[in-house]
Amino acid sequence: MLTIKLPDGSEKHFEKPTNGIEIAESIGENLAKAAVAIEIDGKQHDLSDEISNDAMVSIITLNSDAGLEIMRHTLTAQVLARAVKNLYPNSKLAIGPTVTDGFYYDFEIDKQLSIDDLPKIEEEMKKIIKQESKIIKSFHSKKDAISLFKKKSENYKIEIIKNSDQEGNFQIYQQGDSDFIDLCRGPHLRSLKQIGSFKLTKISGAYWKGNAENQMLQRIYGTAWLNNKDLRKHLTKLEEAEKRDHRKLAKQMDLFHFQEEAPGAVFWHPKGWNLFQKLIDYMRKKQTDAGYHEVNTPELMDRSLWEASGHWESFGENMFTSDSGDGRKYAIKPMNCPGHVQVFKQGITSYRDLPYRLCEFGKVHRYEPSGSLHGMLRVRAFTQDDAHIFCTPEQITDETISVCNLILDIYKDFGFKEIIIKYADRPKVRVGEDHIWDEAENALISALEKTGLDYVHNPGEGAFYGPKLEFVLRDAIGRDWQCGTHQVDLNLPARLDATYVGEDGQKHTPVLLHRAMFGSLERFIGILIEHHAGNLPLWLSPLPVKVLTITSKADNYAKEVIKQLNNAGIQAECDLRNEKISYKVREHSLSKVPVLFAVGHKEIEEETVAIRRLGSKEQITVKLNEAIQDLQKEIKAPSAK
Repeated sequence: MLTIKLPDGSEKHFEKPTNGIEIAESIGENLAKAAVAIEIDGKQHDLSDEISNDAMVSIITLNSDAGLEIMRHTLTAQVLARAVKNLYPNSKLAIGPTVTDGFYYDFEIDKQLSIDDLPKIEEEMKKIIKQESKIIKSFHSKKDAISLFKKKSENYKIEIIKNSDQEGNFQIYQQGDSDFIDLCRGPHLRSLKQIGSFKLTKISGAYWKGNAENQMLQRIYGTAWLNNKDLRKHLTKLEEAEKRDHRKLAKQMDLFHFQEEAPGAVFWHPKGWNLFQKLIDYMRKKQTDAGYHEVNTPELMDRSLWEASGHWESFGENMFTSDSGDGRKYAIKPMNCPGHVQVFKQGITSYRDLPYRLCEFGKVHRYEPSGSLHGMLRVRAFTQDDAHIFCTPEQITDETISVCNLILDIYKDFGFKEIIIKYADRPKVRVGEDHIWDEAENALISALEKTGLDYVHNPGEGAFYGPKLEFVLRDAIGRDWQCGTHQVDLNLPARLDATYVGEDGQKHTPVLLHRAMFGSLERFIGILIEHHAGNLPLWLSPLPVKVLTITSKADNYAKEVIKQLNNAGIQAECDLRNEKISYKVREHSLSKVPVLFAVGHKEIEEETVAIRRLGSKEQITVKLNEAIQDLQKEIKAPSAK
């Protein structure tokens, strides 16, 4: 007798091996119709997979997150792949996974595709879906699987199979009686009839296995949803995201640029650097008020320090290195923590000095593949608002609560209202003994629970040296961005011989709490620009005020207005060009200047300014001194008001 336990605690009994279809039918007709896959003891399977032992089983339906992902996977691995093979018979199949909200497939095609080819591919996909073919899975030995794909000259699939540790049970899917096949981990829908609404979105290049020495492939992206309503909603969101693209807005606002000579590194323009410094000034005050001591540590340090810290072994492939004339090997720092431990070791000796909080706006460098670089959101050179708290085990809870409160307070100042906290535990690649990880994880969970904040579990995503909290911001159009982190580290201080003298007179190893709030300043600025669609609040604006002359006779008055604004601590510039005022207003509105002062004959006589706010068509005339007083109040950071 076979016993199947269901999520509601009930059981189903079968006299012989069964499968997901039979289990769903035994529960109810409606569930059987909605079922797309099955989860057996926590692992996803096709509905047709045999179950021969007692197991915990749940049915996956199309209207669940897991079901939607399976539908997307079927769409890419079965429908998109087959459509491309139909249209371009000589094409080769590589890989086709799901991604957030969609999917992609990599192909080698003897024609360079463009965005104009996507409608044709979509039409072919719709023809395939209309056939409503059943999806059939078969299992093959390594030898047979290679033979099948050799007949079709699918060299990428052959390479995947040859490099696999498996000797059997290679899953190959096909649709009805078609001759299209694909190697896939599954699971897939039972039938193409279950596919909802989709759209192909873009084409890009991608190296096979992400290696620039391999063949360049063509990657076709798409998105898929349960119905047209959900699809339209998502496409509207994509359109809004396109309008908010920080790279496009930064060009309009003249903030920064990138170029090939320095991949993944920012060339800051005056306005952008002004914004960067405003963030640092804001955070510097916050950290000073919270008891942090700012330091600065070298960017280039000997390999031996990184070996001792564990970075060389666990993070070495992401580090930039340099051989010097004296025969030593150096690394450009990818993190600030080892440098901060060296500062701590220069004199902190007593438990009475703890907690000891060090912070740094440290420039770090990490190698990211060129294909993954994405404006300010994925760079190789960036500045961390990094801090390290050296404390006793008994102080972990209070320090964690303080860090959580500080981070949440800061995000509110920047206009982020929805914050998700994730708890990430030990990854597969890590340093330190398991008992140390147990202690660190228990300490962080205990501290987090005492904060009373809600959190979700993010298994296996901790840093290589310790578990962490991740602070995820939800922006104005519903996208999530992981920014701040708080990590408990019981490994690094011991590895680098950091100690303090305890109350018992003996040497003890401090706990190290790693903390960042912006994370990367560069990335945070990119997120800020997109969240506010470039319309940054006055206190953050890289240029709060622009004074525009209506006539050249107002030039001297405009300069006097600038002088008074600057004396009041308000950054401003004037536009004295011999252009129509409407042209000037349009140009500076596009560059997202929040406040425009227009001055002409009338304003000179009455000592006023005509004020136009970004996004408003209304214009009001105010006495100059009153306008400046109002701006002085408004331009303060929220926490300073």
